[in-house]
Amino acid sequence: MITVTLERVLTRGGRTLRPETPVSEAAQRLRDPDVPALVVLEDETVVGIVTESDIVAFVAETLEPHPVSAVMSSPVTTISRGESLVAAAETMRANGVKHLPVVSDGAYCGLVSASTLAPYLSRRRLEIEWRDEPIRIDADDGQEVPVSE
Repeated sequence: MITVTLERVLTRGGRTLRPETPVSEAAQRLRDPDVPALVVLEDETVVGIVTESDIVAFVAETLEPHPVSAVMSSPVTTISRGESLVAAAETMRANGVKHLPVVSDGAYCGLVSASTLAPYLSRRRLEIEWRDEPIRIDADDGQEVPVSE
């Protein structure tokens, strides 16, 4: 199996904001289909993450302006940039999240989401281990021919 690290697939760029950023600004940025989530940083440390569902839940409860810290999910499950895609998928599954901020020495590097991982894992995750007798095929003359593993 080929191991691909998160470094090759994480989303880099300006998809971050600060805890005091207005929720309305976060909502505007999340309207971009290329922005699955916004990572909230204090200096270079990940302190939260805001997704569309956070905004929807917040707006459903109040219409008053509030900072992003009022809607962000915290604490945040993060993953190291050198981890594999399989490790990222297992971390997402274990923690019930769809987005993982990728960090190196505690500093934010980028974001990986379930949709980022799907194309890689769907093709490479099939691991079959044969736990039965070796396969045998009948030859034309009726003799059994063992198939090597």
